[in-house]
Amino acid sequence: MKYMLMMNCPRNGYDAFGAWPKEAIRDHIAFMGELNKSLKEAGQLVAAEGLDTPQNAKIVRAGKNRAPVIDGVFAETKEFLAGYWIVEVDTPEQAYEIAARASAAPGPGGQPMNMAIELRQVMCGPPKEFL
Repeated sequence: MKYMLMMNCPRNGYDAFGAWPKEAIRDHIAFMGELNKSLKEAGQLVAAEGLDTPQNAKIVRAGKNRAPVIDGVFAETKEFLAGYWIVEVDTPEQAYEIAARASAAPGPGGQPMNMAIELRQVMCGPPKEFL
């Protein structure tokens, strides 16, 4: 079964992260790299990516004749998706364990951040009743 683990950050999260001491940023990035490496070696990593800052995000909808209508990010948004992992595991408990590992990424001073990681199972298709 596949799960998507989503790491969100508050609106000011990217600026706060950028203000950390360089050593803390390096340690955080190294932790994430090691986590991804261990998941890949275990055969559990399907995909993982960090995402660009919210200032560069766009909201796109179909307009007339399906032409894209593009808006910027709305200021009232409180959280943004900062990155994600898609993992393939045998049990939900394995996905919970991976999410807890990601949550413990170090912040300034090396202390675990204990950030919330949203976990959702990836659907393999629509329910049979709709096919």
